[in-house]
Amino acid sequence: MMSLGLRLGMAVALHSAVLLGAALPALAADWAVDPARSSIRFSGVQVGTAFSGRFERFEARIAFDAEKPEAGRATVLIDLASARTGDAQRDQALPQKDWFDVRSVPQARFEATRFVARGGGDYDAVGTLTIRGASRPLTLPFHLDLDGGQARATGRVTLVRTDFGVGQGAWASGQWVGLDVGVDIDLVARIQAPAGQ
Repeated sequence: MMSLGLRLGMAVALHSAVLLGAALPALAADWAVDPARSSIRFSGVQVGTAFSGRFERFEARIAFDAEKPEAGRATVLIDLASARTGDAQRDQALPQKDWFDVRSVPQARFEATRFVARGGGDYDAVGTLTIRGASRPLTLPFHLDLDGGQARATGRVTLVRTDFGVGQGAWASGQWVGLDVGVDIDLVARIQAPAGQ
């Protein structure tokens, strides 16, 4: 028969392990984005006419667990020189100093420090967006579909471009190019197996 002291010792050890487990941060799974099946697009209005475009090059590092979204993290880096709208004049202007100024800061960066579950597969990615060296808090709402080891996240957010210094001089007023810019994300990713598996 187990002695009273041994039973008490095991109980204390078990209780301590439970408390320690509750105190440790959740380990979110790492996800690898498939660039060929993913897109980051943008839209705006120029001289009263709507236009849209996409960024051809970007990378994303995502750690996410649907059961512990608050422990997740994500970093998305966008190559601003890869912006394409299908209009040659606009595409030549976007990398220049008045717009993205890619010579000074070639990438935009969105860093999410946590995810918030809204129910029904809807989440908010809460973090900071930096463009042209200007950083602003940003909450990106998105819908997540999980199918085994694959995930698809789709979302949309509206930015005010002048908050980030995009559109200098005559372009800053919104007279020729609207101040609001829509950004649509469609990211397909697969869960990464731990090393050795």
